[in-house]
Amino acid sequence: MMLAWSEVLLIVIAILVVLGLWAWWYANRLDRLHRKVLASRMALDAQLVRRAAAAAQFANAGYLDPVTSLLIISAAHDATASSAAADGALFDAIPELIESARTSNGAPVSTPSRAAVARRLDAGGMGSDRIWPENELTQAVREALSDEHAVTRLYAEPGSAEGLDTLAAAWYRAQLARRFHNESVAQVRQLRRNVLIRVFHLAGHAPLPQSVDLDDAWPGLLRAPDGAVTQ
Repeated sequence: MMLAWSEVLLIVIAILVVLGLWAWWYANRLDRLHRKVLASRMALDAQLVRRAAAAAQFANAGYLDPVTSLLIISAAHDATASSAAADGALFDAIPELIESARTSNGAPVSTPSRAAVARRLDAGGMGSDRIWPENELTQAVREALSDEHAVTRLYAEPGSAEGLDTLAAAWYRAQLARRFHNESVAQVRQLRRNVLIRVFHLAGHAPLPQSVDLDDAWPGLLRAPDGAVTQ
């Protein structure tokens, strides 16, 4: 029994509606994940800056020898400078974020458009000019806290112990932020491997985000915050 042309038309329309709803759902999911990657990258940058500030503050407090202090302060300065350059690139890519950054907490702000998010993802990833200073800072702190006797002495003094605890907290938050960012990147990459998503070009012009791989390994003698699982 042959279907009437009107019945065929209804079937075709139903199929197109289903495909349209499917494409709309996946496109919105991808957009949310892209924004999640962007937000987690910004959070990671902020936590790395706090780590550098905590390291510089401790090194500048006079608890370490002058050479070691200078090495840490220099590395922290380079890390902070590279982060400031990255923030500038971020605002260049998404001008809407400038007003958002100037708005007080709780005030309504507009979110970046999909095109703006794609521009930032295109400028994203963390290049060697950003990773290298962070690795240098990690190495400088690790070497400064490599002597067990010296670290024990630092923890015996209330002032230096407090500084080490502040550094440990900032370091741990930076590790968590990088872990969360890389998990967000993995979610996007997994979803975009879907054949139909690639065929229908649902990701638009947004490039494939990259994970951030840098040396933030925990200094062995630095005491981790209570309940923290360090890497």
